[in-house]
Amino acid sequence: MRLSARMPQLSAFEVLLAVARTGSLGAAGRELSLTQQAVSARLTSLESQAGVQLVVRTARGSRLTAAGVVVAEWADRLLDVAHHVDAGLASLRTESRQRVTVAASLTVAEHLMPRWLVSLRTAAARHGTTAPQVVLTATNSDHVIAAVRDATADLGFIESPGEPGGLRSRLVARDELVVVVPPDHQWARRTTAVGAAELADTPLVCREPGSGTRDSLTVALQAALGATTPVADPVLELSSATAVRGAVLAGAGPAVMSRLAVAEDLAVGRLRPVAVAGLDLRRELRAIWLGGRTPPAGAVRDLLAHIAALGPPASP
Repeated sequence: MRLSARMPQLSAFEVLLAVARTGSLGAAGRELSLTQQAVSARLTSLESQAGVQLVVRTARGSRLTAAGVVVAEWADRLLDVAHHVDAGLASLRTESRQRVTVAASLTVAEHLMPRWLVSLRTAAARHGTTAPQVVLTATNSDHVIAAVRDATADLGFIESPGEPGGLRSRLVARDELVVVVPPDHQWARRTTAVGAAELADTPLVCREPGSGTRDSLTVALQAALGATTPVADPVLELSSATAVRGAVLAGAGPAVMSRLAVAEDLAVGRLRPVAVAGLDLRRELRAIWLGGRTPPAGAVRDLLAHIAALGPPASP
């Protein structure tokens, strides 16, 4: 139920109670750091809005009318609740600056968040402040989106293509998917690139449905071959990049993985990259939140500002 247009503001009730306590417009003004004229004007406005006389003004002071006494009792209870709400909101604001719940896709959680969080703590120590506490959950991009939508996470990081409806987002990094095989795989000895159609026909070691990496590959294949092109069923379907990497090393088959996840393996030769022709495997990693275009004030905004300050998203 909406309040009527005749419901006064809380500040007007504060003036009425100050007059009741002090018995004088001037004394009430001193208590509230207002001029006597300002107190008088606010009382007049309050009485006009309420539609009843609340205060009798005389040369010897001011007193409440019978209606004023009743309204003052109501106002006292109302302001007591308002003070509790005000204190509670202040506590929530403090908590929002000190703690943030983050849900992040596995690629971001494992390969970017540690560097971001260590840098945030170092910067805070350098400026003599305390870095916000970050409570991190690593999961797939679909679950991240669901957590942000139902407000169980204040902030999310996803690797799936596109921007999820109903949420705001910001680019935080760029990544590239790469086809990887063990050194003894026949694709490691190829002198020509694997075509997009051949990749679509090959049973791969894949992440589970809802994974941003899997979704990104699907979108790239559809863009190259058409939305109705059939894709081979996975030879294995696993729930983490670590498990996918282990299966590829064990010889289960090729996989398409984030370059961030296999950078060390590629550098030392444990895995070999396979060139793919006619397929754009670049992708964006994005922060997502619920609400306005500007990230929520507090730890969420501070964390995103720090990530942005580390430099522009790097291209793979």
